[in-house]
Amino acid sequence: MTRYRIEKDSMGELQVPEDALYGVQTQRAIDNFPISGIVMPAEFIRTVALIKLCAARVNGALGLLDARLADAICRAAGEVQQGKWHTQFPVDVFQTGSGTSTNMNVNEVLARLASEYAGCPVSPNDHVNMSQSSNDVIPTAIHVSAALAIHSELLPALQYLRETIQRRASELAGVVKTGRTHLMDAMPLTLEQELGAWAQQLHKGGERLQSVLGQLCELAQGGTAVGTGINAPRDFALRFCQQLSDISALSFRPSDSPFEAIACQDTAVSVSGQLKAVATSLLKISNDLRWMNSGPLAGFGEISLPALQPGSSIMPGKVNPVIPEAVAMVAVQVTGNDAAICAAAQSGNFQLNVMLPVIAHNLLQSIRLLASASRVLADKAIAGFSVNRETIDRALARNPILVTALNPIVGYMKAAEIAKRAYAEQRPVLDVAEEMTELSRPELERLLDPAALTHGGVSER
Repeated sequence: MTRYRIEKDSMGELQVPEDALYGVQTQRAIDNFPISGIVMPAEFIRTVALIKLCAARVNGALGLLDARLADAICRAAGEVQQGKWHTQFPVDVFQTGSGTSTNMNVNEVLARLASEYAGCPVSPNDHVNMSQSSNDVIPTAIHVSAALAIHSELLPALQYLRETIQRRASELAGVVKTGRTHLMDAMPLTLEQELGAWAQQLHKGGERLQSVLGQLCELAQGGTAVGTGINAPRDFALRFCQQLSDISALSFRPSDSPFEAIACQDTAVSVSGQLKAVATSLLKISNDLRWMNSGPLAGFGEISLPALQPGSSIMPGKVNPVIPEAVAMVAVQVTGNDAAICAAAQSGNFQLNVMLPVIAHNLLQSIRLLASASRVLADKAIAGFSVNRETIDRALARNPILVTALNPIVGYMKAAEIAKRAYAEQRPVLDVAEEMTELSRPELERLLDPAALTHGGVSER
């Protein structure tokens, strides 16, 4: 049987579980928002604790907060920041739009722990929340948590996937295959060239993410309620960013306009757009892998992905491309998250956006999903697929589009006639071209050599 204690806030008394570290305002949020059962992301809570730690240090250094209390708050915040006490943050994502419930949840947990460590009462509002407001803490936490996650998780994961692709591309440099446009046979290329395009997509995606990291490092902290900095020392924002930069791997700085940083979430929209672009790249790569793996008899059958699990509950022996399918679903989820973030960011009414928690949830989920999916795709699909050379070579030899190389010599119309006849008679284009042109077979073999055609240029007689 749960035992309760009575706590009081400005709205009156309320029962709180006796063993809970949180207090009355958190309990009100639990009672008010039994909506999804989805709590705020763990990395977001850790970031809010990090903000509290840096704020306590600044307040202590400025003489606004007693050193004993500042040390106790920092100790408590450090524990939460390291992942301890994670069960004490039960507030639903779908809560008050400013994220005040989550801010107070952290304030109350830290105040209770700090009171024990300091041996005297520590107030969640007057001490832990000193020089702050939910209105600058939560936007700051969105920026900081996203910046740290992109820097430490997503960018390394994308680099890992890119390097895995590049390694396989080098291994497969000599494999020439039929290219496809509109899912129809086209001019040949090498697997190195095909995989190289994937690697370049990821490289550019990483560059675009790097470009928005600078925007994420501009923080609202110090603007307090609406951007004026009320109840915060004049140099609090700068001192706070210096503290945070010393602790983390990134260089943070106060926003040039705390009013803008609190009133809108345009930077989150920009970051989410780049995450969607990365998701689009992963979806493209995954779908290419699925098509190349399709078959094994009635599809392209160019490669065989690693067989990881039975593919059907009714068809024995069937094996499906489960990893590309899972990554494709991640890409769809990230695209949906981007739509939610864009819609939520439009709710910046006057001096405050009032959909901050859902922006934080979706942004961090997108980063987390893309990082995990990139490593899984690298390890369980890209690294281990095998190439079916016989299938590739057979299709390549019968590809009538190779006749494109003869355009400069025999003209487009003649080349089209050769291609159509080769396709209709299901014969190699080389044999048909020998019959329909005055070119010798050795010359045709040189002109229609698939490997030579992967280097481009104009054919010369």
